[in-house]
Formats: sequence, structure tokens, C-alpha cells
Amino acid sequence: MKSLAELREIKLPVTQAMNGNAKSDAADKVTARSDKLQADAKKSATTAYNDQVKALKKGKASAQKAVKTLNSQISKAKRQLAGYQKQLQAIPAKCYPVPVTPGDPDCAPVATGIFKLSQQISAVASQIGALSGALAQTKAGVTAADKQLTGVREGRTASLEAQAKQQSIADAGKAAGKATADPIKLKDVADVKVVAAPASVTRVDGTRAATLTASSESSNLGATTAQINAGIAALNLPDGVTVRVGGVSQQQSDSFSQLGLAMVVAIFVVYLIMVATFGSLLQPLILLVSIPFAATGALALSLITDTPLGVPSMIGLLMLIGIVVTNAIVLIDLINQKRKAGASVEDSIRQGARLRVRPIVMTALATVFALIPMGLGLTGGGGFISKPLAVIVIGGLISSTLLTLILVPVLYDILETWQEKRATRKAQRNAARKAAATAPATEPAPEA
Repeated sequence: MKSLAELREIKLPVTQAMNGNAKSDAADKVTARSDKLQADAKKSATTAYNDQVKALKKGKASAQKAVKTLNSQISKAKRQLAGYQKQLQAIPAKCYPVPVTPGDPDCAPVATGIFKLSQQISAVASQIGALSGALAQTKAGVTAADKQLTGVREGRTASLEAQAKQQSIADAGKAAGKATADPIKLKDVADVKVVAAPASVTRVDGTRAATLTASSESSNLGATTAQINAGIAALNLPDGVTVRVGGVSQQQSDSFSQLGLAMVVAIFVVYLIMVATFGSLLQPLILLVSIPFAATGALALSLITDTPLGVPSMIGLLMLIGIVVTNAIVLIDLINQKRKAGASVEDSIRQGARLRVRPIVMTALATVFALIPMGLGLTGGGGFISKPLAVIVIGGLISSTLLTLILVPVLYDILETWQEKRATRKAQRNAARKAAATAPATEPAPEA
């Protein structure tokens, strides 16, 4: 017995749900790590972009400030140049720019000033040119900074769009791994309407089948089955639909087939036994003649009493094969005994029929009267089986008894008389051949 500590340490079997949860947790961890790496990369790219933009904006601001300073200096130099030009305009025309006459008392005071102004004007003009070049370069730098900012923004936008697309693809892949089918409405895939249908669907040998059962009030199963088959034949069935009658009707049909085969086998076995008993192939055929006549009487009585032909009737016919042949065997055996004693065919038939008529009739009557209560349906609940059986046996015994006492002796007489005549003719032919063989080969010659 295990302690509580040992019980707590028992490892439970790993279930499929546990395996699924473990795989899901591992996949979630990998996904979280990938998301963190992507977030860090995105953050670093954003920082580098911001620093680059900040640097470009700072350079642009410096360039714009330099442009402003240069513009101010250029404006100041232009004002200074304009002042110098006004001073030059104040000089007399004869002193500037026309060459001054040496020793001219009017131009001597301004000669030095003109020279100095000329130098200042040249210096200011050079300064303006230099400032203009610097201004042009500075403006070009501002334009370049604008273009760099535009390119950086466009590249950033393209990078963000590419990352967004990659992220959407990754999200779609994750969603596909956990995707479940969305429910659809039944009306989208089927026509929904109320129709008549069986409560349950059954299959017979893999084929969908529907079984209809009914109880018949009639005791004539054959007639009922015939009416059902006629009704089925009148139906206009769709393609692929077949109808088969089963139940008691099918059982009766199968029983008829089996009992019919049993009758054929019974007749063959009876014939073999009689051949072994009488030592003849023809005399058993005379006895078998009583079988169809017994069936005639059985069917006639069934028709008279309005008794349907069913499985009990077939069983009665099978019984008659042995019953009716027994009476004929008793009669023919006695006739054969009389013939072996030396009596003629007619005397043997006459003596045998006289001696056997009483026991044959008594046996038949005893059997018939014993079956009358069953034939009248006095046996209670078993009348459905016993009445047809009794009617068949009674009718067969009556007709077979009469035929056994009348037809069998007649056929026996015809057969034996034919055989005797045949034997007589054969003996005469043999005697004639023997006489011809013993006669002298040649006649005596006549005397001279």
C-alpha cells in the first residue's frame, strides 16, 4: 500500500488534450519571442529614422539661418555700395570719370577720395559676389536637405508598409493555424421543406429499404399474395425502385420449394426400396401410379371444402407418398405370392384382391375417421395447421384406396400378361431356332 507522499508522486498518463496544450503553449512562446524581436527591430528602425530626420532638420535649419545671414549681409553690402555710388555721383563730371587734368585746382581735393571710393566700391562688389555664391550654395544645401527628408520619409513609409504587409501575412498564418469552419445556414446547401418521410431508414444488403407490414384477415395466403402481386404490377414505380414480397409469403414460397424437393427425393427412395423388394423395375412403377391419383383426390377435397393450399397441405402430400404406396405394396405382394404358388395372373389378382380388400379398406377408413375431427377444426388453436393437413390426407386416402383396389390390379394384369406373352414368344423363337439347329443338314439322295 502506498503512502500519501508516494500517491502524490504518481505520474498520470499523458492525454491527447495535454499533448495539444503543450504544443499550443510552445507555439505561443515562439510566437511571443518572434513578436518581441519584431517589435525591437521596429523600435530601432524608428529611432534611427527619428535621429536621421532630426539631423536633417537641424542641418536644414542651420542652412536656412545661414541663408538669412547671407541675405542680410548682401543687403548691407548693397546699401553700402549704393552710398558709395551716391558719393561718386556728387563728384563733378569733369573730375570723374574723365581723367583729371594735372594741377587742376578744382579736382585736386577729390582725387584722393575718388581713388579710395573706387577701391571701396570694388571691395563691396567682390563681397556681394562672394555672398551671392555662398547664398546660392546655402540654398542648394537647403534644397538637398528637403530632398533628403522627402526620400527618408518615403523610405520610412515604404518600410512601414512592407512591415505591415509582413505582419498581416504572419497574422493570417497564425489565424490559419487556429482557423475553424464558420457555421453556414442549412438553406445555403439544401432545400428545406416539409415532406413525407419514414420515421427511420433501414438497409437490406447495403440497399436502402422500406418495409410495409400488414395482417390479412383471409386464411387463403396464396390468394392474398396473388392480389398483392397484381397490385404491385399495376404500380408505376420510378427508376431504381423494386418491390419484393416477403414475410409469410416468402416463407411459404421457400417452404414449397423445399417440400417439393423433399417429395421428389421421397418418391425416388420409395422406388428404390420397392425395386429391391420386388426385384423388378416395372412393378414399382405400377405402385407409383397411385401417388398422382392420391394427389388428385387431395386437391379435389381441398377445392370442395374451400381449404387453401399451404405448407400444411404440402406436408400432407409428403405423408401420402408413403401411406398410399403401403396399401399397394400389401396387395401386389400377396398377388406375387399367389403367382409363385402356381396360380395364373387372373386367379392371383382375384384371390389377392379378395383377401386384401378388407384390411386395405379398414386401414383407410380408420385413418380417415381418425382425421375427421382434425379436418373439422375441432382441435382448437391449431386448426390453421391441422385442418389443411387432415383434408389433404383424407382426400388422398379416399382416392388412392379406390384406385389401389381398381387401377393397380388392372395395370398389374396388363403388365404381367404382356410379360407372359413376351416370354412365350421368346420361348417359341428359341424352340424354333433349336429345332432348326437339330434338323439334318442335307436330305437323302433319291434312288436311281
